[in-house]
Amino acid sequence: MSGHSHWAGIKHKKALVDAKRGKLWSKLSKAIIVAAKMGGGDLDMNIRLRAAVDAAKAVSMPKDNIARAIKKGTGDLEGSIFEEVVYEGYGPCGVAVMCEVLTDNRNRTAPEIRKIFELADGKLGATGCVAWMFGKKGLLIVSADKTDEDSLMEICLDAGADDVRRDGDKFEIVCPPEAHPAVVQALADAKIEPEVNELSLLPNNTVDLDADAARKVLKLMESLDDHDDVQSVSSNFNIPDEVMAALDDE
Repeated sequence: MSGHSHWAGIKHKKALVDAKRGKLWSKLSKAIIVAAKMGGGDLDMNIRLRAAVDAAKAVSMPKDNIARAIKKGTGDLEGSIFEEVVYEGYGPCGVAVMCEVLTDNRNRTAPEIRKIFELADGKLGATGCVAWMFGKKGLLIVSADKTDEDSLMEICLDAGADDVRRDGDKFEIVCPPEAHPAVVQALADAKIEPEVNELSLLPNNTVDLDADAARKVLKLMESLDDHDDVQSVSSNFNIPDEVMAALDDE
């Protein structure tokens, strides 16, 4: 399974824990505010907003919180002004890392992100240094016990997905951002609930890691994800199945 899928699964489990203490709701509120500000408050017309709201619902964010965030984005309620920033850099073993951030104080956030990279034996790079290695895609992961591959492929490809592949006990679905709402709806109509449902920066190619490198890279990813301003972290690493199995046993 490719690195973004491993990380998506780890992040999904981590999000459930973070949601219990409300930490994740703050991040999701920022995402909803910015999406509403950029494209308006209509979920049917604003793909990015719909994805942000779906992510919020997935971790049981209250409807009132979601509605309030949308109103802040559309200007119906006062709120902080957030700026979108993408930090690029290199992690341990030279893996490429993309870090999408929403901040109301870039002068505070930038040095904090730089320090996280440095503590993990990585390095924050210049704008554009690794962005060319990634593309924005919809990513959904479905447990293989919910459906069979042929049925899932027919459902998703008809809705506009680029690819459906099986890896172990999971199916990974990748689609263009504009097809993401249709794929999500098609799965809902088929009563198939994805474990992971997000818009992500996915790598065009990946780099295999051994166990030691994988530990270091995952530690960096988790440290970045823990930062309050970080919305999403992506990397081009791949953890071979036997290495991931060894890490799971630790």
